[in-house]
Amino acid sequence: MSGIGSLTGLFLLSFLAATILPAQSELGLAGLIAADLAPVWLLIAVASLGNTLGSIVNWLLGRGVDRFSSRRWFPVTPQQLDRASNWYRRYGKWSLLMSWAPVIGDPLTLAAGVLREPFWSFLALVAVAKTVRYLIVAAITLGIF
Repeated sequence: MSGIGSLTGLFLLSFLAATILPAQSELGLAGLIAADLAPVWLLIAVASLGNTLGSIVNWLLGRGVDRFSSRRWFPVTPQQLDRASNWYRRYGKWSLLMSWAPVIGDPLTLAAGVLREPFWSFLALVAVAKTVRYLIVAAITLGIF
């Protein structure tokens, strides 16, 4: 796969992993780091951007939860949303630092939209969480950890 194709694929995988599809963007990032097809910093940046933009989609869906929650394609069950909303109410915007986590991360970003977290604080916290996760994946892949 070419460099631009690899970056595009990583972006799409990372984006989808944060939205409706259960995808493993960490494996995609680790594979591309191991294949040495692009600089590690660029791979981390592309994965972080894609995953953060996917979380913004969740935040937007949360803002319109009344319109979307009954739709078949809606990515979060009522139970997941309830659990994430309770977590979010308990820990506030700082819970978004767990937005990288499997199972609860996507519902947290949705709950932030439902509970009307301001966009800029949402974006800052989610971008930090997503980027730190990919930095750790890169460090593990490179044998730094």
